Amino acid sequence: MSNATFHVPVPKNEPVLSYAPGTPERAALQAEMDRRLKTTIDAPMWIGGKAVLTKDMRKMSPPHKHAHKLGMAHFGDAKHVRAAIDAALKAKRDWENMPFEERAAIFLKAAELISGPYRAAINASTMLGQGKNAFQAEIDSACEFADFLRFNVAYAQQIYNDQPISSPGVWNRLEYRALEGFVFALTPFNFTAIAGNLPASCALMGNTVVWKCADTQAYSAQVIMEIFNAAGLPGGVINLVHVDGPTAGEVIFKHKDFAGIHFTGSTKVFRHIWQTIGNNLPLYRSYPRIVGETGGKDFVLAHPTADPKVVATALSRGAFEFQGQKCSAASRAYIPENIWPQVKKELLADLAEMRMGDPRDFKNFIGAVIDERAFDKIAAYIDGLKKDRKNVTIIAGGKYDKKNGYFIEPTVAVTKDPKSVTMCEEIFGPVLTIYVYSANRWTDTLKLVDSTGEYALTGAVISNDRASIVQATNVLRHAAGNFYINDKPTGAVVGQQPFGGARGSGTNDKAGSYLNLIRWVSPRTIKETFVPPTEHGYPFLG
Repeated sequence: MSNATFHVPVPKNEPVLSYAPGTPERAALQAEMDRRLKTTIDAPMWIGGKAVLTKDMRKMSPPHKHAHKLGMAHFGDAKHVRAAIDAALKAKRDWENMPFEERAAIFLKAAELISGPYRAAINASTMLGQGKNAFQAEIDSACEFADFLRFNVAYAQQIYNDQPISSPGVWNRLEYRALEGFVFALTPFNFTAIAGNLPASCALMGNTVVWKCADTQAYSAQVIMEIFNAAGLPGGVINLVHVDGPTAGEVIFKHKDFAGIHFTGSTKVFRHIWQTIGNNLPLYRSYPRIVGETGGKDFVLAHPTADPKVVATALSRGAFEFQGQKCSAASRAYIPENIWPQVKKELLADLAEMRMGDPRDFKNFIGAVIDERAFDKIAAYIDGLKKDRKNVTIIAGGKYDKKNGYFIEPTVAVTKDPKSVTMCEEIFGPVLTIYVYSANRWTDTLKLVDSTGEYALTGAVISNDRASIVQATNVLRHAAGNFYINDKPTGAVVGQQPFGGARGSGTNDKAGSYLNLIRWVSPRTIKETFVPPTEHGYPFLG
């Protein structure tokens, strides 16, 4: 065994490729999408390093063309969840005892595979399976995923290097053990990077994981597992199951070796999970770690001095990239009346240029929402806006069609009621509600932003007046875990803006920082005394 102290490579953010006409990455991505559209795949579960096929097969389809079949996902039941737990516990001792540099090397290799030979595959699978355009897929499934893996390795070493002081004759050490038991990773459809990072970050710290991805992300999840396998991840370290949520919960949350959950999803589901864990506390060996990033109702607040074009761009990009299906998406905006006419003009001009359709056509900015359930939910919110003629004016969009794909037009509504439903509730779709406030009521509007809704994930303040920026930063201190000045409230980058919010938006454990990784270890203090005392008495007794 080596006795050297290793230093991991200094991480750098993966460069975002342009996919401009004539570039090699554009040609490779289009070829990979064409290849995938001509073939179908099986998406098995992965338990103990082996592909598990079942008779319960469910079609995977592009949201923009739901009649097309990308392949079949193999779904399991409670026995598969138990098998995944058993596999995780079986693999745990060897994995936890593997030297850190060896675990790190696996995930560093995975990052190189993502940014290299698998780049087109993971981007194409995300575009086809989740409806992202080329740029949204690139910044997510290629760049952010690789960033998570590389930066997590550096953060892990930072944690391990943090050691206590020692007094004369004593050596104090701090050991960062993996949690006792297995970790459950429950991941969403909207970011392939999150789907890969939630199980990987736990595994890096020596834990073994049962991973349930969103049903609508099963297609790209297969590419993630292919990459982990190619990187040399031992079987049983990350076990992917396709099961219904209640089925997984019934087994996992009653298991004595359940050690923690890494979650991204809805606030409602997370609160139910937390309550279930609380009710089952006597069953567990130790108190489970509960880490979750949940919903958002993210704001853009413009000051009367703001540049209307800057505001309009923050709204058009922040609200409608990836059809608003980001927990950080701009969903409510507060615009002063003095700049509103120009902001409206610029925003409508932006929307007029946004084409909607198949992501294979790189001229399309907008795609389809993820599935029929999401489509129906978003459509219902739009119908509610149309009915509220007293308070609401829809100035853009408002139409939707699911005949061939789940397409909803980018919709902008202006409301007279700043506490209306679409100013408070998370919609998770391409719907932006704007409240136009009196330019002399800036301070009151700050308080309004802070008191509206239950979430505190992201928010943006746009102003050319420094004093107002300082004031907003202070008043909105707890209104957003990621706070943006003169920018849109989306697009957090690993290593630059650690991501997460509080209030109804989660535990704010900041994915993309050491703060998240430290939740997946259980420290042990070791004190070694070189020459121990041999008499019980102390000097004061003399």
